[in-house]
Amino acid sequence: MPLSEHEQRMLEQMERALYAEDPKFATALEGSGLRTYTRRRVYQAVAGFLVGIALLMAGMVAQQIWVSVVGFLVMLGCAVLAVTGWRKAPKPGEQPASDPSAGRQTRQRRSMMGRIEQRWQRRRDEQQGQ
Repeated sequence: MPLSEHEQRMLEQMERALYAEDPKFATALEGSGLRTYTRRRVYQAVAGFLVGIALLMAGMVAQQIWVSVVGFLVMLGCAVLAVTGWRKAPKPGEQPASDPSAGRQTRQRRSMMGRIEQRWQRRRDEQQGQ
């Protein structure tokens, strides 16, 4: 359900106020850092997978079984990293999903958001009272 014009204006005001009060925190909430991190992790895993293929082939050519086994294990590990990183990456414009195992951090975020909402409500009440 789309936001009304009034709700969009209120949201924009809240964002501006958040950036004005604590730009570092506001930037951390954007989630673009997480998206960049997971993308980089997937690229590194793909590069590692290619190194694993090279090791596997080199072991076969040199007839060294242990090199081939190491290459296969590298490939397997990198494939797992790439798939898990790809699944965890938030889509563009999407809020990053919170980790269910991070209960303490979630409670801290909720309390922080509660404080921010209270401040915003207080400001709104003060502006309406003037």
